[in-house]
Amino acid sequence: MQDISELEAEAETALERRTLLAFFRDRDHTRGSLLASVLVLSLPSILTTTFSFGIFQMVELKFLGSLGEHALAAAGSSDQVLRQGLMLFVMGMTIASQMMISRLVGSGLVDRAEHVAGQSFLLGAGLAVIAAVVGTFLSESLVRLIARDPEVIAFATIYVRIVFLTFFVMIASQIFSTVLNGAGDTTTPMITSFIVTPIAIFAQWALTFGHAGFPPLGIAGIPLGAAIGGAFGAAISLYMLFSGRCRVHLRARHLLPDFPMLGRILGMGLMPAAQMLARSVMLMSFMIMAGRLGGKVQAAYTMGLRIDMVALVGQNLGAKNLGRAWSAIWASSAVELAALWPLALAVYFFRHTLVAQFVDDPEVAALAAEYLSYSSIVLTFNGLYFVAFRTLQASGDMLSPMVISVASAAFVGAPLGWWLSTRTDLGATGMWIANLVYALLNAGLMVGWLLTGRWTRRHAT
Repeated sequence: MQDISELEAEAETALERRTLLAFFRDRDHTRGSLLASVLVLSLPSILTTTFSFGIFQMVELKFLGSLGEHALAAAGSSDQVLRQGLMLFVMGMTIASQMMISRLVGSGLVDRAEHVAGQSFLLGAGLAVIAAVVGTFLSESLVRLIARDPEVIAFATIYVRIVFLTFFVMIASQIFSTVLNGAGDTTTPMITSFIVTPIAIFAQWALTFGHAGFPPLGIAGIPLGAAIGGAFGAAISLYMLFSGRCRVHLRARHLLPDFPMLGRILGMGLMPAAQMLARSVMLMSFMIMAGRLGGKVQAAYTMGLRIDMVALVGQNLGAKNLGRAWSAIWASSAVELAALWPLALAVYFFRHTLVAQFVDDPEVAALAAEYLSYSSIVLTFNGLYFVAFRTLQASGDMLSPMVISVASAAFVGAPLGWWLSTRTDLGATGMWIANLVYALLNAGLMVGWLLTGRWTRRHAT
C-alpha cells in the first residue's frame, strides 16, 4: 500500500496537470492579464488553423497536383465557388452563434449558451440535408456555370457530388470549434484537430492513389478521404460535447427544436453571410475570369488560394467591460501582426520554392508564384482587417462590416478585376492587382470604422 507522502505527491501532480489544462481551457477572459488571455485563446487557434487547414491544405494540394492541372482546376472551382456558396450559410450561422455564446458566457449565462450551441448543430444538420439534395441532382449543372474545359467539368462533377453528400461531417468539427471558441476554449478544438487531420490525410492518400489495400479512386479519393476524417471529427466533437468533458456541455434538451432561437440565429447570421458573400462573389468572378483565360490560369489561381480574431472581444462585451474590450483589440492586433508579418515575408521570398512543391508545369508555377507575390502584401495588413471585422461582429454590429465588404467587392474589386484582365494586356496579372486593391480598400474602411468607436454605444449603458 502506498504511504501518505506518495499519495500526496500523486495528488499534487494531478492538480498541476489539471491546473495547466484549466489555464488554457477554463480561463475567465473577462479578468486578469489581457496578454495572457489573448495568447491562451490565439495560440491554440493558430495551431489548429496551421494543422487542420494549413498543413492539410498543402498536403491535399500536393495530391491534387499529382493528378494534374485539370484535377487542380476542378477542385479549385468546386471548393472556392460552389462549396463556398454553402459555407456562406454555415459561416454566417457560426459567427452569429459564436457571438451569442461568447456574450452569454461573459454574462455568466452558461446554460443559455449551451442551448444556442445545440440549435447551431440542428441548423448545420438542416443545411446538410439541403446540400445532399443539391449534390445529388444539380452537381453537373452547377459545375458548368464555373468551368468550360470538358475534363475539368468531369472531375469537378465527381468532386462536388461527394462534397455535398458528405457536408455534415465536414462542418461538424467547424461548428464544434465555433461553439467552444465562443465559450473561450480554443484548446479542445486544437487537440481534436491533431487527431483528425492525420486520419484525413492518410485516407486521401490511400483512396486517391490506391495504397494500403484500397483501390485507386483518383480525384474521388480527395473528398472521400476528407469526409472520413470529418466523420472521425464529428464523432469526437459530439462525444466531447455530450460527455461534459469540455467547457460546453450539451444535453438532449438542447437539441429540441426551438424555432424562435433558430430564427434568431439565422436572422443574425444573414449579415455576416452577406459580408462573406462579397468575398465569395470576388472568388466566383475571378474563378470564372480565370477559366476564360485558360485552365492553367484557373489551376494557378486555385494553388494561390490554397497557399480567426478569437472570441475574446465578444466575451468582454458580454461582461460590459468596454475599456477591457478596447485593450483586447490592441493586444489582439499586436498578436495578429506578429504572426502574419513573418509569414508574409516567407511567402514572398520563398514563393517559387513553395509552388514548385505542388506542380511541375512551368506556366502554372509562374502564374501561381506571381499571385503569391501580391497576396503576400495582403498578408501584412490582413490581421488588422480580421481583428476589425470580428470585433464589429462580436459587438453586435453586423450591418457595417456587411455594407463595407459588399460595396468594396461589388463596386471596386470585381469590376476592376474584369476590366484589367479582359480590357488590357495584363491578363491574369490584372486579377491579382484588383484583388490587392480590393483587400486594401476593404481593410482600410473596416479599420477606420472600428476606430470611430460607434460600435461601443450599444454597450455603454
